[in-house]
Amino acid sequence: MPSEQATWLISVPDDSDAIGLPQSLVTKLVQARAVSRENTASLEVPGLKTGTLDLLITLSEELPKHDHSFTQITAKIVETLRNLLSNDPTRLSQHVRVDERTVDEYLLGGWKWNTGKYPINRGLRELVDGLVKEMNSIDNVMKAKLNAYNLAKGSLVQMQRKKTGNLAVRSLAEVVSKEDFIPESEYMESLMVAVPKNSVKDWETKYERLASMVVPRSSKKVAEDDDYALFSVVVFKKVHDEFAQKLRENKFILRDFTYSPTAIQKATEDFSVAETTERELWTELLRISRTNFSEAFQVLVHLKVVRLFVESVLRYGLPAQFVGIVVKPDVKSPKKALQVLTEHFKYLANRSNSSKTKTAPAAGGSEELAAEYQSLMEQEFLDFVVFEVPWIV
Repeated sequence: MPSEQATWLISVPDDSDAIGLPQSLVTKLVQARAVSRENTASLEVPGLKTGTLDLLITLSEELPKHDHSFTQITAKIVETLRNLLSNDPTRLSQHVRVDERTVDEYLLGGWKWNTGKYPINRGLRELVDGLVKEMNSIDNVMKAKLNAYNLAKGSLVQMQRKKTGNLAVRSLAEVVSKEDFIPESEYMESLMVAVPKNSVKDWETKYERLASMVVPRSSKKVAEDDDYALFSVVVFKKVHDEFAQKLRENKFILRDFTYSPTAIQKATEDFSVAETTERELWTELLRISRTNFSEAFQVLVHLKVVRLFVESVLRYGLPAQFVGIVVKPDVKSPKKALQVLTEHFKYLANRSNSSKTKTAPAAGGSEELAAEYQSLMEQEFLDFVVFEVPWIV
């Protein structure tokens, strides 16, 4: 049964019973309030090369796998766009477009097979292989661009965390100054210690006795935030490890930082480069995602139409001439739309049933092939051929 969250592609034999399609069907659907008139349209089912029954059965089994894969790839592009645009539906709608048209306009605006890109004089196998190759190419490009952007974004996020975290974790390059450190000395050094706000008095009482060679009254508050106060303290280098151990025991945090104007300048430049790189890759990924969504959606729909053609030949038999219609059911009454369609196409019941015995022998296959075809046709199906294009946007 077709999904209720999809637009339906339907085909029927192009014979006298189909005269007036889709006009008569649209009238019934509208009268039943199952669909609005603007959400139906004719569908051009191309006259593709039929090939052998063996090929048709093979494709009938193979195409659903490609269909699933194509749908996933297209949906991933939409998800990438959604993430890039901060899940803003208004901005997203401006980018998930097919040749500058909305998805509905593309499907319901008189869809036609792209003969320039996919010549119908090619065999079905060649057409399918071409569609698969094109979609795989789109997927590979998207993966490469998305990976490059994620790496750049991850690097920038790490730098931002160092700039925006509390004094226990953030970079001290923009917090301290040269005056917070003693001049370079062979024996002594200035250390930076992050002290929890509720332990400041404890620090002021204890720090001189945490090691044997701490310079008295050398502690100086450099900065503070909501969680920590940052103190400088001067110690002799020979007791560095002992002092660090005592800090850990008292839950004071030694910040490993050496003041260097050159290093600070480099860190600032690295952050600027990371911001620029992330912004450029974001712009590139957005552009490629928009372009590839348009391409991927068209490839997906062309594959759907190939499935429609293959199943129509297997269902209705030859000649391979079909009339198609696109129906976007009302989200509130999809079952009603299906009921109208089932009633309208009930005349196809005998046609689709008789094709089991009429088409299989005509294909000239072996008894084993005919039995495989018989099993395929006995699967549950409606009296008409229908495939859905899911609402992945």
